[in-house]
Amino acid sequence: MIKFCFIPRNWVGMENNFTGTGVALITPFDQRNELDLESLGRLLVHTKEVDFWVVNGTTGESPVLTDRERKVVLQFISENNRQNLPVMYGIGSNNTEAVLQQIKFTDFSSIQAILSVCPYYNKPTQEGLFRHYSVIADHSPVPVYIYNVPGRTSCNIEAGTLLRLAEHPNIHGVKEASPDPAQWQEVGKNKPDNFQLISGDDVSTISIIKQGGSGVISVMANAFPELVTKMVKSAMDHQWYEANSILEVLSPINPLMYQESNPAGIKKALHLLGICESYVRLPLVQATEELAQKIAAAFPAMSVELKNPDG
Repeated sequence: MIKFCFIPRNWVGMENNFTGTGVALITPFDQRNELDLESLGRLLVHTKEVDFWVVNGTTGESPVLTDRERKVVLQFISENNRQNLPVMYGIGSNNTEAVLQQIKFTDFSSIQAILSVCPYYNKPTQEGLFRHYSVIADHSPVPVYIYNVPGRTSCNIEAGTLLRLAEHPNIHGVKEASPDPAQWQEVGKNKPDNFQLISGDDVSTISIIKQGGSGVISVMANAFPELVTKMVKSAMDHQWYEANSILEVLSPINPLMYQESNPAGIKKALHLLGICESYVRLPLVQATEELAQKIAAAFPAMSVELKNPDG
């Protein structure tokens, strides 16, 4: 194990930096399969009214980006962050040592926290998960947010383990995408006040906020930042009727975003809005024409203007 230790910086005042609506930003590509920074710039403008950005997550296709591309994307976002939005940066692996190496060689000057996905495929025990995140938090120069998404990783970080980890001074929250409401409730009821429970699923956001949650890291907000932001703000203000009314608008299109794997669906939605092309990298493929038509058909009900409805 690497023996090095950072003194956490950006520590003071971090507890509430990631309250509200965060966007799990996609990474646009052009027809040559290269980074499309011009389109990324349009996306940053399109989502500028949200509360924070999540960079280099799985929605950003982090598994298929090179180290150089990750640095280019982070630098571009840093240089074009005119609203000075907090940035949460994805650093995760099923190899604890690899996470420590990534932390060691990452420039944290524009990063306020890291989001680290639950180790996937090798299915560690709950004790293994506890030790994995504890070591990461010991070495991270910024606060750590856990990403629990058992539908992708085949491994659930149980409520008891999350509550143990919540006691670590450098672990500040969890992006919770477990489908189990009982788990949200247990974490929300028993967590420390300074530990954030953040929804990792757009349609579960209101329910999680009711359990003590502090917002969402959203896929849908790439395309519909105003709607998602209004929904979250309404829920945080306990204006449940308004929040649920917006959720009813978002709900029909939400499953289309995942029908052919994320981010193929949201990239097609962004293409229809004229923000970027819909290219993804293998092993993912672009949304089929059938899915594209379903997404386009869902737009009129949302009162969103299509810039490129014919795809």
